[in-house]
Amino acid sequence: MKLPRRTFLHLAAGVAALPAASRIAWAQSYPTRPVRIIAPTAPGGAPDILARLIGPWLSERLGQQFVVENRPGSGNNIGTEVVVRAAPDGYTLLIASSSNAINATLYDKLNFVFLRDIAAVAGIISLPFVMVVNPSVPAKTIPEFTAYAKANPGKISFGSPGIGTPGHVAGELFKMMAGVEMIHVPYRGGGAVLSDLIGGQIQVLFGSTSLTVEQVMAGKLRALAVTSATRWEGLPDIPTVGDFVPGYEASSLFGLGAPNKTPLEIINTLNRETNAALDDPKLKRRLVELGGTLLPGSPADFSKLIADDTEKWGKVIRAANIKAD
Repeated sequence: MKLPRRTFLHLAAGVAALPAASRIAWAQSYPTRPVRIIAPTAPGGAPDILARLIGPWLSERLGQQFVVENRPGSGNNIGTEVVVRAAPDGYTLLIASSSNAINATLYDKLNFVFLRDIAAVAGIISLPFVMVVNPSVPAKTIPEFTAYAKANPGKISFGSPGIGTPGHVAGELFKMMAGVEMIHVPYRGGGAVLSDLIGGQIQVLFGSTSLTVEQVMAGKLRALAVTSATRWEGLPDIPTVGDFVPGYEASSLFGLGAPNKTPLEIINTLNRETNAALDDPKLKRRLVELGGTLLPGSPADFSKLIADDTEKWGKVIRAANIKAD
């Protein structure tokens, strides 16, 4: 039997629409099994902490377990690649960060292109650094420090948890914008660099609030400034670097990412629930205690933040000729 052309086209269109319809229905039922959140650092790092704060919230709201899986190594690249290679079905997520933006330029041969292969889902928080010095440094303000550094070129060392870490590039940006010379000394982790700073083997650190504030309060280190655009309530009497070096700002951004081509319906669900978490008084308080600024917004908002970070730190890495280990 030969079908009329109009009937045939109508049936063909219906058949073609079935995969899309089933895809939408599948996405709307998400999640139906446990979800992995990949923290690309060891336990205790900022990505791990954030994953363990957001995961239980998403579990409760969406009715499935969101399980944190630590995949450290290669400056976050190993864990990131796990997510890049995962099925784009919303069941493998990434705690994405400024390290991903830095690595896009720092590493010559990555097996992925972060901005292409990871879809932005939702911002979580922006964490500043505190510029701290050993008390032996005769400077209590940024102007005093820059004057001292210019009078002693090449005699000041600043440490970081490693080459290409956010604390490293924050220091390089300061060198460029303040016009001072400092020798970078990379360590393997925050604990080692903090120990040598307190001991006087190095003089300066652009360190996370969690790493530095306790030592500042104990008088073992002196805080000169915070690197965020505005003052941080945890150290309300400490100015920003930008108060004295106009335009300077350095923070670590964190948020959720997913494999490219993850259905938009799933991304929107995760974005909505993450934004709800950032608005929950209890969870909001715990996040703010980490020392940062919350980043509610759309997937496009977080995507732009990461893209801008990639461009910003790419310029610093190229200008300072930073090479990965």
